Amino acid sequence: MKEGWFNKDYWAICESQTEAEHLTTQYALAQYLPGYFIVGLKGWDDFILINRESQYFTVPTIPLDQANVAPFNFPAEALRLGADERFTNKIKWYVKPIRFGGDPSAKENMAWLSLAEHVEAVKWWNKFYQETFSKQTKA
Repeated sequence: MKEGWFNKDYWAICESQTEAEHLTTQYALAQYLPGYFIVGLKGWDDFILINRESQYFTVPTIPLDQANVAPFNFPAEALRLGADERFTNKIKWYVKPIRFGGDPSAKENMAWLSLAEHVEAVKWWNKFYQETFSKQTKA
C-alpha cells in the first residue's frame, strides 16, 4: 500500500488489483457488502471501495452497512501522498469505537494498530454491530 498525507487526511491506497482483492478478503468485506472491493483507507476511519462498475464509494470501517455507503470522487488533482514515518504501517483506532459511545478525544481510547490488528478489530466490531443490531430489530 502507498501511504501518506494528502491535505488533512492520511491515506493508504492499494497499488494493485491483487492487493485490493487480498485486503477485501482479509476484512471479509463480502460478508457485509458483497460486490465491493477495498481499494484504500482515508483518514483512518473510512474504507474507499470500488464496485464492479468502477464506481468509488466510502464507508466507515464500523459499521460496514449498505446504508452508510456514500459515493466518492478522488480529488481532481494528482494524489501526491506526503510520507510520514510516524504513521507508516500504523492505523489509528478507537479502542471503543465512536459508533458505540467511544470518546474520540480521550487518549486512553486511541491505539495505533498494525494492519493485521486492524483487520481483527474491524471484523470483531462489525460482528458485534451485526449481532446487536439484528437482536434489536427482531425484538
